[in-house]
Amino acid sequence: MYLEVRDLQKSYGRDASYIQVLKGITTGVERGQMCVIQGTSGSGKSTLLNCIGGLDTMDSGSIMVDGMEIAGMKPAALSDYRRDNLGFIFQFYNLVPNLTVRENVRVCEYLSKDPMDMGELLDTLGLIEHQNKFPSQLSGGQQQRCAIARALIKNPKLLLCDEPTGALDSNTSRDILALLERINEKYKTTMLIVTHNNSIKNMVHKVIVVKDGQIRKEYENEVRIPAAELEDL
Repeated sequence: MYLEVRDLQKSYGRDASYIQVLKGITTGVERGQMCVIQGTSGSGKSTLLNCIGGLDTMDSGSIMVDGMEIAGMKPAALSDYRRDNLGFIFQFYNLVPNLTVRENVRVCEYLSKDPMDMGELLDTLGLIEHQNKFPSQLSGGQQQRCAIARALIKNPKLLLCDEPTGALDSNTSRDILALLERINEKYKTTMLIVTHNNSIKNMVHKVIVVKDGQIRKEYENEVRIPAAELEDL
């Protein structure tokens, strides 16, 4: 098992403001799988992703990624873990406005000892002709492609996606999901995709449904629907 989460618990606040967000999450994802973490707003799905990504500390439990324990890591070790293993894609693109597409991607290229080939990646993502444009000159879908390129240039083993199509229309969402699908097939990148969208679950290998801080259901799809054929995005 590439990712193993055991009895993960996370809370915020204290006394009257105390709230337990994750209540003993136990699950796992195999190497190379695309996995959806699905749930309504406030279910704990993004908190789970942030704990796996080392962006949030946990109260108790264990998170093993490729045999490495994340719980209890010091800040410097967590920084190394994120740099060496993870790529992040968010709903909002967080591009540097005064850098071109190529320059935005290069910022993360410098962080990797073994980056992907810039030209090949930009070509795969359909960004070659836009590489010298600034974010303000791009459509929403093109900006998200740039954000994906920035996350992938490090050649991450694990790609964490928090509502990656949340700010996009249905047609552009389908294009971005098809792109993630191709990346998974081409590079065998393990992916966790947090979403509230009910259709995306049909294209992935595994689905984890979170409600009120607990896993209510998890299963693997025997038949997957290609992203290009998804409806109601």
